[in-house]
Amino acid sequence: MDFSLTFQIEGLAIRGRLVRLSTALERVLLPHDYPAPVAEIMAETVTLAATLGSALKYDGVFGLQTQSDGPVNLMVSDVTSNGAIRGYARFDDEKIKLLDNSAGAPVPRLLGAGYMAFSVDQGPHTERYQGISELDGATLADCAHHYFRNSEQLESAIWLGADTGKNQSGAGAVSGAIMIQRMPKSGPQSDKNIEDEEDGWRRAVAILSSLKRDELLSNKLSAEDLLYRLYNEDGVRIFEKHELFQQCRCSEEKVIRTIKSFPVEEITDDDGNAHVTCEFCKQVYSFNHNEIKSIISA
Repeated sequence: MDFSLTFQIEGLAIRGRLVRLSTALERVLLPHDYPAPVAEIMAETVTLAATLGSALKYDGVFGLQTQSDGPVNLMVSDVTSNGAIRGYARFDDEKIKLLDNSAGAPVPRLLGAGYMAFSVDQGPHTERYQGISELDGATLADCAHHYFRNSEQLESAIWLGADTGKNQSGAGAVSGAIMIQRMPKSGPQSDKNIEDEEDGWRRAVAILSSLKRDELLSNKLSAEDLLYRLYNEDGVRIFEKHELFQQCRCSEEKVIRTIKSFPVEEITDDDGNAHVTCEFCKQVYSFNHNEIKSIISA
């Protein structure tokens, strides 16, 4: 099962999320047949969206988007409060080919300069939340750290990894993430308590940084066993898992609403027909000349 799992490090004001994706990730990536570097950073984006979304209380859609001037100039992923994930990337194929197997940090190499945006949409009768942060860091996890440090004033550490099977492994796509966050304390505290909490946070981050990529992605090591390996000395409390699955929210009804918002000559071919492709799942919605006339007149 693809899932997000909440945990708490006992004795410390630290909560965490662990996410693992396999089947859902494959279903997000499969319709696009991305080149290997695009597939890997897209897999990380989907996983990061699922991780950050699982840490929030909302009833609607959490979205993560990057927009930049690099070879991968747009990535979009979102997750609903019931666990449905989707995502897509827009990239310049020629620029990706020029990269070959060149080394370098993935964000500067693939994304370049730009921004990362987070949003929470809970429906038409609520205010939409959006946070924006520049792409500051070598990895997507670094960029998320930058956002939390500067925008939310919430100390966070994120370990993110993915293997899409297009590089060395040859296996199916798999990804994972662990995020820990230091919860704010209320009320006065002694200098000793503050010092102990600082030490505990530094220790928790150091332990997380010792995690190996193979451990995070291994299907032979359960989430519970992995967290026990990491934090058994302090003690770790594990809460209920929540299933994650791939599901697009496109529909013919939404496509028709989109068609109505454009001039007819912009959406039809020479025969008066229209073909609309969903960027997320690549589902094609086709309408003939008479159907278009009916839609416009309605």
